[in-house]
Amino acid sequence: MKSRIVFSLITTALLLVACAPATPVEPTPDVNAIRTSAANTVVAELTLTAAVFTPTSQPPTETPTQSEPPTETPTVALALDPTQVALGTPAALCDDYDFDLSTLDVTIPDGTPMTPGQEFTKTWKIKNTGICTWDTEYQAIFSYSSPPNQRMNAQPIPLSALVAPGQEVEVSVQFTAPTTPGEYTAYWQMVNASGFPFGRAGKQLIVKIVVQ
Repeated sequence: MKSRIVFSLITTALLLVACAPATPVEPTPDVNAIRTSAANTVVAELTLTAAVFTPTSQPPTETPTQSEPPTETPTVALALDPTQVALGTPAALCDDYDFDLSTLDVTIPDGTPMTPGQEFTKTWKIKNTGICTWDTEYQAIFSYSSPPNQRMNAQPIPLSALVAPGQEVEVSVQFTAPTTPGEYTAYWQMVNASGFPFGRAGKQLIVKIVVQ
């Protein structure tokens, strides 16, 4: 009887053991695989960071070259009377004058004494040595003076008749003597109808007075 009871208990225990759920066995982790994966992750993150902060292209570092200005000699254009240009005649040939020093000063010789504010008319005798006829628009024009810019209230008087090449003519200018005592010298030359002055160097028309 006891043997049957023991046999039954053993049988029951075996059935219980066989029917009990099996406990899952966790696999042993592969340490080398874990290290490799972590290393690959770090490398990938570093690569991405470098791509974000590294510029894709660098601006060209070129040294600008400066171009030097051209060294050209300026061309001086001569002011010519349009009428003379149309005729193909240079102004230097068309208009010119000369004079005889012995007959140049018709009135007011150099060094003539004047009272302050005295009015007077200076007249020169000159000769048309050009190839163009002077009309009544021709007259004397101020050039420079000593003291500077001393025009003495000058009023040029235009010619009263035509002057052909080779003819002599008297040219006059009205002046007013300065009010301050001293010596005054003014230099004049001729100007044509178009406003172009002419005359060779050293052929100025001079008025010189002494205010006292």
